[in-house]
Amino acid sequence: MEFAELIKTPRVDGVVLHRPFMPTVEGTLCLTGHHLILSSRQDNTEELWLLHANIDSIEKRFVGSLGTIVVKCKDLRIIQLDIPGMEECLNIASSIEALSTLDSVSLMYPFFYRPMFDISEDGWHLFQPEEAFKDLESMTDEWRLSTVNKDFNVCPSYPPLVAVPKDIDDDALCKAAAFRQGGRFPVLSYYHKKNGMVMMRAGQPLTGTNGRRCKEDEKLINATLRAGKRGYIIDTRTIAVAQQAKARGGGFEQEANYPQWRRIHKAIERSSILQESLIKLVEACNDQSHSMDRWLSKLEASNWQSHVKEILTTACLAAQCIDREGASVLVHGTEGTDSTLQVTSLAQIILDPACRTIRGFQALVEREWLQAGHPFQQRCAQSAYSNGKLRGEAPVFLLFLDCTWQILRQFPCSFEFNENFLVMLFEHAYASQFGTFLGHSTAERMKLKLAQKTVSLWSWVNRPQELPRFLNPLYEPNSLVIWPSVAPQSLLLWEGIFLRWNRSTKCLDEAYEEMVHIIEYNKELQNKVNSLRRQLAQLETEDTPLQTP
Repeated sequence: MEFAELIKTPRVDGVVLHRPFMPTVEGTLCLTGHHLILSSRQDNTEELWLLHANIDSIEKRFVGSLGTIVVKCKDLRIIQLDIPGMEECLNIASSIEALSTLDSVSLMYPFFYRPMFDISEDGWHLFQPEEAFKDLESMTDEWRLSTVNKDFNVCPSYPPLVAVPKDIDDDALCKAAAFRQGGRFPVLSYYHKKNGMVMMRAGQPLTGTNGRRCKEDEKLINATLRAGKRGYIIDTRTIAVAQQAKARGGGFEQEANYPQWRRIHKAIERSSILQESLIKLVEACNDQSHSMDRWLSKLEASNWQSHVKEILTTACLAAQCIDREGASVLVHGTEGTDSTLQVTSLAQIILDPACRTIRGFQALVEREWLQAGHPFQQRCAQSAYSNGKLRGEAPVFLLFLDCTWQILRQFPCSFEFNENFLVMLFEHAYASQFGTFLGHSTAERMKLKLAQKTVSLWSWVNRPQELPRFLNPLYEPNSLVIWPSVAPQSLLLWEGIFLRWNRSTKCLDEAYEEMVHIIEYNKELQNKVNSLRRQLAQLETEDTPLQTP
């Protein structure tokens, strides 16, 4: 298919662009295969380059011969284009609708994007399982890296290499995989070097109504327990939902078959409910016409903050079991690709200071989301403005980023990265020139040859020219476990995402720049103090008279 076939009117002059808190711009609108571009001859005017993949929906309005297109974006922006001529407006609208809903992954922009920068570090080769396992080997010899899934036949959504207990052979892993949803048998997610406890993740066991059991699965998770120790199974479903899953062939671990494990049910909502919650939240944030009380009640009715609280509470529970109880943990919901990954990744942020660095967080996203088989392309296919029928879309990753921001806000000096870094990840998960978030699994990414045909997001982020804007000027390395508060008054609306297009950020930007200036000036003064102290110590040494015996 040629993109030109979908572009009925490639160029229109005299188009007026309206954006909140920005001046109105008149210029030429151009459509390419992947971008909507508006350029103006006015001096000091920023051009608009909008990826079609970032467009969630459009609305058309007509007044006489003037047509208006309201473009609603996946990054929650809303822009308005006034287009002279009804035919031109209709043609532009139909082209945008076609180009923003392409089904073929290979037609997406990352396959056509050519970077304007030198790639000094290829992000596709960072954060490989082999490298992560070297760190584990330096701490313990109880685990091994299995190649049982090298052809993706055992579990289509797992990577080719997974860390498993050393005493469990690959045949047992295959039998355990047949007993778990989607073949997602228990694998290592995190090793706590303070006490040797571990966190694993999996899909639900397929016990069914007959109470089916699997000796290999029981042996696999028991192999992670130290002598005399108990473990906790954290199921991210209510007991009622888990019971209902039995009728569909799923279920949960029977305590009679897993006597050393205590099962805890912590409810985290399913994807469809999360999507409805996002839609209501964004609708409330865009509605500034009501009183503050009405606005707050609409925010509360969205239940978004309740989901944040549920996820953070469960992550804190997992971290507490490991760090304070000295127990190993297995986390799963139904598939083990959504709420499971939210909990395991947030627990690691709480427990592991390395995950609070910019490289460590990238590694966490790779390990616990991309390589762990979170279906990004399905979950992020539509955002809060889509009018179409939902096909599994859900803001699972956005909720994880929101929870991370809540912890960052409570511990502003413990993270090497800043809010901009989290916002950037949100934007690229939904629409990007990079191939990192394409596909649903490692198997799909290898089939699409993304490493050969697209550029990694990490190749761009880690460049010295880009990295500084993602760094937190308040950062002071903190080796301790951090415990976020989940009290309602401690959890705030993430304005940097949900209100950034609805208010001017000028004052916040100026305050941030002033803070950075003060921090830099303080560092200069501290360096001068240290230098003067060294000079004084040297002078005192030189002036000390020799002691005669």
